[in-house]
Amino acid sequence: MDSLFTPSSIAVVGASSVSGKIGNTILSNLLSAGYGGQLYPVNPRGGEIHGIPAYKNISDIGTPVDLAVVAVPRNLVLGVFKELLELGVSSVVVITAGFKEVDHGGWLLEVQLAELAKEHDVNLLGPNCLGVINSRGGGNASFATGNPLPGSMGFFSQSGALCVAVLDWALGEKVGFSKFISLGNKAAINEASMLEYLGNDPETKVILGYVENIENGREFMEQAAKVSMKKPILMMKAGTTPAGARAASSHTGAMAGSDQACDAAFRQSGVIRVEKLDELFNLAKAFSVQELPLGPNLGIVTNAGGPGILAADACGESVMRMPTFSPSTIGELQRMLPGYASLYNPVDLLGDADAESYGRAVRIVGHDPAVNSLLVIIAPTVNLDFTEVAKAIVEGMGEVSKPVFCCLMGRKNSAEAREIFAEAGVPVYDFPKQAVRAMDCMHKYAVWKGRPPRTYFTPEHDVEAARVVVDNALRSGRSELVEFQARDIVTAYGLPTPESDLARSGDEAAAIAEQLGYPVVLKIASPEISHKSDVDGVRVGLNSAEEVKTAFWDITARTQRLRPDVYIAGCLVQQMASPQSREVIVGFRRDKQFGPLLMFGLGGVYVEILKDISFRLAPLSVEDAGDMVREIRSYMLLKGVKGGEPVDFEAITDVLIRMSCLANDFPEIYEAEFNPVLVSSDEALVADARMTVVDISADAGNRPDGRE
Repeated sequence: MDSLFTPSSIAVVGASSVSGKIGNTILSNLLSAGYGGQLYPVNPRGGEIHGIPAYKNISDIGTPVDLAVVAVPRNLVLGVFKELLELGVSSVVVITAGFKEVDHGGWLLEVQLAELAKEHDVNLLGPNCLGVINSRGGGNASFATGNPLPGSMGFFSQSGALCVAVLDWALGEKVGFSKFISLGNKAAINEASMLEYLGNDPETKVILGYVENIENGREFMEQAAKVSMKKPILMMKAGTTPAGARAASSHTGAMAGSDQACDAAFRQSGVIRVEKLDELFNLAKAFSVQELPLGPNLGIVTNAGGPGILAADACGESVMRMPTFSPSTIGELQRMLPGYASLYNPVDLLGDADAESYGRAVRIVGHDPAVNSLLVIIAPTVNLDFTEVAKAIVEGMGEVSKPVFCCLMGRKNSAEAREIFAEAGVPVYDFPKQAVRAMDCMHKYAVWKGRPPRTYFTPEHDVEAARVVVDNALRSGRSELVEFQARDIVTAYGLPTPESDLARSGDEAAAIAEQLGYPVVLKIASPEISHKSDVDGVRVGLNSAEEVKTAFWDITARTQRLRPDVYIAGCLVQQMASPQSREVIVGFRRDKQFGPLLMFGLGGVYVEILKDISFRLAPLSVEDAGDMVREIRSYMLLKGVKGGEPVDFEAITDVLIRMSCLANDFPEIYEAEFNPVLVSSDEALVADARMTVVDISADAGNRPDGRE
């Protein structure tokens, strides 16, 4: 996309001589930024604009242009776009608003623009955008106020208003950008396009993004996974309400919303997600000026105990660690500090610390072999000179080949010190937690870059046997497959289940129980009842034929009374699992952007009460499956507490991998849930299953996920 970012010629269609008009501001920005290429203002009145001759018609330009910026009324945009194609244009930025964000007519116009751009192989940015800025090339093809400073951060945003606010903030904070892109409606160029370009841009060291939705989730993940191995990607995702769960009928569907899918996509592709805009730039400061740490061990130097404790607390909430210093480091600190000073991590230089003591402490702690990075906290005191301290720290860190961060707690007299740190490439934060958060993210990113390749495998399974069940359900018009119907699919995918059989009478249930061996479980069997607990449709620990018969009639009669409208097939008689088994849940639900979103957590009623669950997108690697299990807060319950045996974690991983495989094989299965999966020390049994199927040949508007 060089024609978009480094064009040798630019046509501004809708250029205006009236100050304050968008077409006037765009041309003015290009000139004030020092654009050195050929400019072609286009205005029906002709004349001159900012001293440059204006063309009455696009065709009058007479030569192809690299970039055209369009700022004309919506009803003229399509015609202008066609004229630009005839002229020979490589990239087009459509500033004009009023497209799919407004009405159906605007949506149709936007579709036509996108189709023409694709047909003619033209880059299309927007519509409804602020424009694009190349800070180092003088290419400010936007109607933003002011020109951003050159820097190493590439920023793209779906919101034009946010772009304006960020630019204004950046100028005030003296933060620079390499590239600055307003995506607008993303008719053609989207966040995946930007990741690909900025990932290969030598002037961009860190990529920042703000998005409200992601158009093509799989394309985004593919690009993000590639780019994140080269440079950090920091993104803020707005619109986090779980609207995707509004029509869900399962636990999985109720908890697996669009935001969980986005979070999983970011996690699996190496994107660092942030929740607040100030945090986005706090992290970007660190990534843009510092090298990645070689480990999580942090050395802290402060002149005040309180901020040191805050930093220690922040470490406790992250993966950062505060190592014990070596004896030689403690000895050197003893020789320079009074006897009542704290020599251990964090090092407290006390309130009367001066510039010299800061410089020496930075050298001593920075040289400790256990320390991977250094946080220097400076709190204002009566006699402390921020500027001199900054100079001493910068001089001291010159002898330390490790990342150094600074927390400068005070604004009134710190402007010069902040500039000294900025010139030395030291990120400065107002509070300890901000600094520790940045260091924590940098360490996690270093771990991400250094991780081994993921391991994928496809377990043996019988797709055709499962296909028969799914096709039969679709032909019969059923959308729900409950346990006794879904069991054949579970078996086809090589998943063990407790021995069970369907009984249509109490005597038949007792006979099956005798064959299976006591104790047994009885469950109501109805294709219209997804959650058996809603009708009190489960009995466990039945130890005799009489108990089984009584339970059968009790369950079926109760269900018939509570749900007279449903068909009752009978009861499923099932062998009981080991009393030492623990219940977990494994499920998936399709997200319309990212595809199958898998979930894992404690099963049974615990999933509703604790909501202690983890998410990943299919296909799952072996490592992803293992991470899902370890990620839940209740992991130690599975690992075994107070003498309890740990569960078979390999068996859980196998269930997750096979569920992932099922999700990829059958787009007709919209959601599926195994709950509970009974896990013991030597196996994992799928005790209950349900699935929702949809006809993928149906119109997208009639499908739960809205996909074509």
